[in-house]
Amino acid sequence: MDSEEKTETIEKESPQANSGLTIILKTDEDDHRAVYLSGNFNDWATQDKRFMLRPVKKGEYSFTFPDGFEYPETLAYKFTKGDWSEVEIDRYGNKTPNRYCSKTSGIQHEHVPRWRKNWLPYRPSQLPQVHLISEEFEIPQLNKKRKIWALLPHDYDSSDEHYPVLYLQDAQNLFNENAPFGNWQIDKKLAVMSDYGIGKIIIIAIEHAEKERVLEYNVGKTLLGEGQGKKYIRFVTDTLKPFVDKNFRTKPEREFTGIGGSSMGGLVSIFSGLMYPEVYGKLMIFSPSLWVIPKIKFSFLDIFEPMDTKIYLYAGGDESETMIKHVKKFKKRLLKKNSSKENIKVNLSINMEGKHSETYWSDEFPKAIEWLFFSDREGKV
Repeated sequence: MDSEEKTETIEKESPQANSGLTIILKTDEDDHRAVYLSGNFNDWATQDKRFMLRPVKKGEYSFTFPDGFEYPETLAYKFTKGDWSEVEIDRYGNKTPNRYCSKTSGIQHEHVPRWRKNWLPYRPSQLPQVHLISEEFEIPQLNKKRKIWALLPHDYDSSDEHYPVLYLQDAQNLFNENAPFGNWQIDKKLAVMSDYGIGKIIIIAIEHAEKERVLEYNVGKTLLGEGQGKKYIRFVTDTLKPFVDKNFRTKPEREFTGIGGSSMGGLVSIFSGLMYPEVYGKLMIFSPSLWVIPKIKFSFLDIFEPMDTKIYLYAGGDESETMIKHVKKFKKRLLKKNSSKENIKVNLSINMEGKHSETYWSDEFPKAIEWLFFSDREGKV
């Protein structure tokens, strides 16, 4: 069947094709990733399932706007594979301009030569400035010293802007090319995101304690024994954050402050948000080690008084037998705790093929950044 016959088939089979605009997309590169529309009609959200295209055949997709859809005067949009690090690009790997359409019915034909795959390609000029805060930053709560980094927007020195801040655990695995288990490539992903107006953020990367990592990230008494997590959380909150706010152009308020990590780093980040909700308004939690809490009763949530908080929660289906069950239970308890209010927002992302590794946390990083810090932005991307 040729393309004209296929288009006719779509028009005949789709009950909405004659009442709303249908977009037919052809792409030279195709893979298993879903294709989404992102535009001025949904605040440029990149994972909006309401605007996910239907696969027709390899290299061809379609979408029909539903009855009752309120068209802007001119549709402005792009195609993505789920976030701005997986957006359409031209045949040479460059950023494409926005697409426009003024029709409200009929067929709009579009073509995408290539897609970004994860963070590639990126422009080196957009890479964040990697600033070593200290080789031996004092941790008075633990009587230790630690290497801490700041990743600043690429144009930080030529700007007078103030930025939101995300504190991340396990700095050794965030942007270190020589990390033994791979790394999140956050520097390259921030470079790509900055092209789309969602990379203007300061990342504070805190190296873990090597052999004492688990002890330091373990909060209270768990299946792993008695941990030092509460002291570590007080360090980040009471010592490091005031230093960062004093020495960098930050937006110090809780609605612009996040904390996150993976595995045990995710667990200590959960407790950071629960212990100090007045400080952290955004939590980025990847594959948290909830199994270490006896019987997973989450009784610690009983002390939590929720404020306006966004939590991005990720789990992989190929991590363990209990990972998805535990994160779903955690989300349920959070929302139950918040049942009388609507100030806790949880975005649960599950990749059934996901393993417990930096590769999958790297894939999730730009999606989490966008949803936590930039999902309410407006304007051209």
